[in-house]
Amino acid sequence: MTDESDEPPASTDEEELTYAETGVDIAASEAATAALVGAVGDDDAEGDYAGLVDLGDQYLALATDGVGTKLLVAEAMGDYSTVGIDCIAMNANDLVAAGVEPVAFVDYLAVDEPDDATAAAIGEGLAAGAERASVALVGGETAVMPEVVRGLDIAGTCAGLAEESDLFDGAQAGDALVGFPSSGIHSNGLTLAREAATRAGEYDDPFPPDPDRTVGEVLLEPTRIYADLLDPLHDHAAHAAAHITGGGWTNLSRMGSFRYEITDPLPVPDVFEFVAEAGNVGNEELYRTFNMGMGFVAALDPDDADRLADATDGHVVGHVEDGSGVAVRDLELD
Repeated sequence: MTDESDEPPASTDEEELTYAETGVDIAASEAATAALVGAVGDDDAEGDYAGLVDLGDQYLALATDGVGTKLLVAEAMGDYSTVGIDCIAMNANDLVAAGVEPVAFVDYLAVDEPDDATAAAIGEGLAAGAERASVALVGGETAVMPEVVRGLDIAGTCAGLAEESDLFDGAQAGDALVGFPSSGIHSNGLTLAREAATRAGEYDDPFPPDPDRTVGEVLLEPTRIYADLLDPLHDHAAHAAAHITGGGWTNLSRMGSFRYEITDPLPVPDVFEFVAEAGNVGNEELYRTFNMGMGFVAALDPDDADRLADATDGHVVGHVEDGSGVAVRDLELD
């Protein structure tokens, strides 16, 4: 269920929460990433969704990512059955954003102590995610590291193949933007969402907009996998795409150095309004942190954008123009 509003209200009863105050400073994270990329001598890779290796007649693409602190919600709920889907989604979606077809996936599970039931539940999620992404699970590694890991962490790497003509070149001024709905909070911003949720109560409390589900179940809703959009994106000559993850809607700038005007955003799912109210989180912080109901976006010629929207569940949400930054109606995200 979604709410038609696009600016969720924030409560004023408690101090306003920010992502940085809960322990995740996006600016510091980006600076650390830039330092790492610079140290390995590949400044051109910063901001790319996938690493590309030229094989002559094709490109091999690689993406790596994990599930983040969504694992702590899974631990609290005693339910690890969906986090494998998230792990594959976070990687496969990055390849799709580059124009690359995901083909294979390997996982890395680090634990403080082995547990058969937990491993089996994670495996169920990986199998479900692989089916949704149409990728082969070709291997993995489990490491037992009691002095390094508390509980567990899971990450993975997805490999894909693409012709040079399949790779997205980048957005252009005058492009229209087509947004695609998310399945909920996906797998970023959970540190902020968890803090907000536990301010309001417990994970096993009924979720106010849908009392048949708990807060924890809503937060664990697995990330949508957008691999099925790859053919429509190519068929309709998409210039660029963005996977909306850490950094929220500022990810649009990864499509190129332009100004991205969102004039007709998708409806905001109830989970974000819950976070806004429970944690007194302001609109700017919400859009800088979460997907806010739009988990993936493509830039393409306006006529092609209308046809892509008609052929998928996408909607034209805005346009690209000369300049910089991201604007969601009256909200500016520099």
